[in-house]
Amino acid sequence: MKLSIGLFGLQNWFSGDFSSVVDVIRIADRKGADQVSLTDHVVMGEQVDRYPYGAFPAPLDTPWYEPITVLAAIAGATERIRLSTGILISPLRPAVLLAKQLATLDVMSRGRVEIGIGTGWQREEYEAAGIDFEKRYRIMDEQVRVCRALWSEAPVSFQGETVQLERIHQWPRPVQPRLPIWLGIAPTPRNCQRMAELADGWIPMLQAPKALATGLADIRAAFDARGRDFAGFQTRVVLPGVFRADGTPDLAATLAQIPALRAAGVTMVEILPLIFCRGPDDMESFLDQALDAVKG
Repeated sequence: MKLSIGLFGLQNWFSGDFSSVVDVIRIADRKGADQVSLTDHVVMGEQVDRYPYGAFPAPLDTPWYEPITVLAAIAGATERIRLSTGILISPLRPAVLLAKQLATLDVMSRGRVEIGIGTGWQREEYEAAGIDFEKRYRIMDEQVRVCRALWSEAPVSFQGETVQLERIHQWPRPVQPRLPIWLGIAPTPRNCQRMAELADGWIPMLQAPKALATGLADIRAAFDARGRDFAGFQTRVVLPGVFRADGTPDLAATLAQIPALRAAGVTMVEILPLIFCRGPDDMESFLDQALDAVKG
């Protein structure tokens, strides 16, 4: 089991100065956290009542920092922690630009990228970017295939529905022989096939161990059907916070959920320091407890 540190909301510790979060991640890097993760929104429409996972957790004036930019800053300030997203709404970026950004980040971090991508949920975000919301899954599928081709071949020719390339060259290539791409999608039959075709990991919205075990069994079956080895496939879950009767967070009770997630097949938990720490001075103690629970 591995530990990912979620950056959501940490600008609140610094009166809105998100750049100071880099210093917090230096602590996580030194203490041995495995990964850092950042959520993506390019823009937000006002129809947050359509959020499919309950009440939307942030007001409209929440700052959503561009993940590749932030991860590049973190890469330059750290040595070992891996760089991820939860998730990057990849269809909002052209495929060739996405390939260049991720390859460059992997070079600059000396091979520490394991990106999480997905399609997001808000139609207005796509409309603002001039992208067809109905084609979001087809765009994402072709993006992954184009990235893999540009990272391993030259020249690349690709004739898809949303991307057409004819003898295209792109450098640099990632440091890693296979830069891990994790998909943040629901475990529907088609999406399980999609993960077996394209993914190195899964970032589900599910949090209940039984539902996760069922989803992972379906993904494994899709891997078997394609003749692909499931060994090494990763699953990262946001650890749900447990709160006392007075509304204060209970870190020990929250961490006590880890064994059940491990038994379900989860390989990494993402924890949000914003919930459990009053500020950066609490990070070392928080990390000690979290790492003991995750590695124990």
